[in-house]
Amino acid sequence: MAASCESSETSESTLRRRRGEPQSSEASSDDGNAETTHEGDASKYEKRHQFSLQPGTYWLTRVVLLRAIAFIYFVAFGVAYCQNRQLIGERGLMPCKDYLRSVKRYVGGKIGLAALAYTPSILWFLDWEDMDTNLDGIALVGLALSGFVLLSGRANMVIMALLWILYHSLVNVGQVFGCWESQLLETGFLAIFLCPFWSLAQLPQRCPPSLISIWTFRWLIVRIMLGAGLIKIRGDRCWRDLTCMDYHYETQPVPNPISYYLHRSPWWFHRFETLSNHFIELVVPFLTFLGRRMCMVNGILQILFQVMLIVSGNLSFLNWLTIVPSLACFDDASLAFLFRRSEGGTRHMVQKIQEEEASGQSPPRTKGMLIRRVLNVSLAVLIGYLSVPVVMNLLSPRQVMNTSFDPLRIVNTYGAFGSITKERTEVILQGTLSADPAAPGAVWEEYQFLCKPGNVKRRPCLISPYHYRLDWLMWFAAFQTYEQNEWVIQIAGRLLADDSAVLSLMDHNPFLGREKPRWIRGEHYKYKFTVPGGPGAAQGKWWVRKRIGSYFPAVNLTSLRGYFQSRNWPHPDIQ
Repeated sequence: MAASCESSETSESTLRRRRGEPQSSEASSDDGNAETTHEGDASKYEKRHQFSLQPGTYWLTRVVLLRAIAFIYFVAFGVAYCQNRQLIGERGLMPCKDYLRSVKRYVGGKIGLAALAYTPSILWFLDWEDMDTNLDGIALVGLALSGFVLLSGRANMVIMALLWILYHSLVNVGQVFGCWESQLLETGFLAIFLCPFWSLAQLPQRCPPSLISIWTFRWLIVRIMLGAGLIKIRGDRCWRDLTCMDYHYETQPVPNPISYYLHRSPWWFHRFETLSNHFIELVVPFLTFLGRRMCMVNGILQILFQVMLIVSGNLSFLNWLTIVPSLACFDDASLAFLFRRSEGGTRHMVQKIQEEEASGQSPPRTKGMLIRRVLNVSLAVLIGYLSVPVVMNLLSPRQVMNTSFDPLRIVNTYGAFGSITKERTEVILQGTLSADPAAPGAVWEEYQFLCKPGNVKRRPCLISPYHYRLDWLMWFAAFQTYEQNEWVIQIAGRLLADDSAVLSLMDHNPFLGREKPRWIRGEHYKYKFTVPGGPGAAQGKWWVRKRIGSYFPAVNLTSLRGYFQSRNWPHPDIQ
């Protein structure tokens, strides 16, 4: 009955409209409300879709990639500016001037193509009289350029090429103090081809992001993850029996406070972590080739995986850097949420570009655009050619990791933690004022590094993405011998001389404000995390340690004279 009444009222209203007769106030009100509701819904729909982007373009992807790469460069150049003088400067532990001279002798005594091919660096062409100024200058220019790109999201090929050349110049004279440099250099090289040659426009319409360039980044993340996964499966047995994570948090190079708690996770959680690691590194990368949605799934999982690694350890900027190529798995539609919905903003401009392309209003093709296409194809051919030995290495049962097959490190092999140390050992440097180091009453006092474990009551540091290069290298030295790491003796000599450069790399100098130590020795200890809530933790200890033995015997400046002379090192007391 109610239905028939509503039907008759509707029919009457319709007839009145057709005759042009006035409607009742109630009917008019109902119709007005309906129209208002319809207009409101339409308005909401328009607002919601005003700045919606279509998939398949990569304008925003380019902006995000450039800013991410610039961030890593900024951190890397910052590390170089803060530490290069002490490590490879005029009075550094391993002066790069001496290294360049040895390379020059090796290639025949001339600075030519042979020298450049062996050690690509602009330092060859600078004045060597003040190498510290050269190193600082390169780092400061790198900081300025990367800071500009990071803040503005704008770059061109010239800027990105300069950043690559500048960082190459530092890496190639860094000697043993390198870390994940090849990966940054390859990523930086690919970034050059993301940009227009000269324009600094954020959205240069005559230079759209090349799909080839995007795929070079995707190919990079595939190789990084497969390399890391395969080296584990072929390496330490604990990766196959799923027990590696029982040790990793405690024995990784530089643990952080969260590592302390994760180490005590239940056994089943560690097994799950190891299985997840294999899945992320060996299976997920292949999603890249299964269409847009699956490629995005790969990107999301890779980024989440790297975030977990960042949270659980201090692996310098490695994991931050690995996030960068994962960003290429996303197009404008999927990255739009990172940009504001504002008229005239970047997101709005991309939508306008998409609409113009859809209506056939793309900018006319020019000679420059044709040259750019040739350049992009050339990049694809180059990366394909240089990838051949890298792929062969991935397929080889004798796989090597973190190796370059070309001097410019354009395409490299990658991998990490192919073997896991089951016990954590540390080298502890100690000094004494005693005239006789063997005297029972000799008091040995410990130096503390900036981040690596030493004092058992000091909380593990949290520094990622920053990187203390010497602390990192001391981790390797601890499971080798001082004969394999002669720079450790160089440190001992510098500490005997109270050298300010080396002491600036220390957190604690026990002889500050006192006379210089007479003897320095290296002690070898085994470290283990205390149990949270246990007796050790109740005493404020993060670690417990046990002495293994002597790492190197007690030395003084007199006993080191012959050692330094045989290696052409300047004696510490005359620097």
